[in-house]
Amino acid sequence: MPGGAQVLYQAAALCLTYPDDAFRTRLPLLREAAPQLREFTDHAAATPQPALQAHYVEVFDFKNRHSLYLSWWTDGDTRRRGMSLVRFKELYRAHGLELTGEELPDFLPAVLEFTARTGSTEPLVEHRDALDRLRSRLAAFGTPYARVLDAVCATLPSTSPGARR
Repeated sequence: MPGGAQVLYQAAALCLTYPDDAFRTRLPLLREAAPQLREFTDHAAATPQPALQAHYVEVFDFKNRHSLYLSWWTDGDTRRRGMSLVRFKELYRAHGLELTGEELPDFLPAVLEFTARTGSTEPLVEHRDALDRLRSRLAAFGTPYARVLDAVCATLPSTSPGARR
């Protein structure tokens, strides 16, 4: 994977996390490091912090319609989801990484950070259909977060006809 893609994945991971003070501080670096995300980073820089935080909560925290948890898109709230989460953890361990913190292993920013660190696009490619559906819903909602998904999806192969639905 080209180094530029790794930088993009790390920057996208940061853009898709809650916009706290540390996020605001990183914005100039994100803007320069990942020009593919400039539409989003420019919007974030021009938006007052409380409005940006309220928008994030509105987009990602109220309903699963814009879920950042990839296995939710493939498994919903079923038992299968537990096995999907185990597969994410096993993939991380196979690359010498352990997920720390409170988020589940299928949280898109965590998956993007994994990809940036390891160069393995496997979980993104496997969940390409979910990424496309999330991107489509974010675009229909009219949120600048859709631009982040546009940039990530542009680095991945197209969904194949046999992709998991």
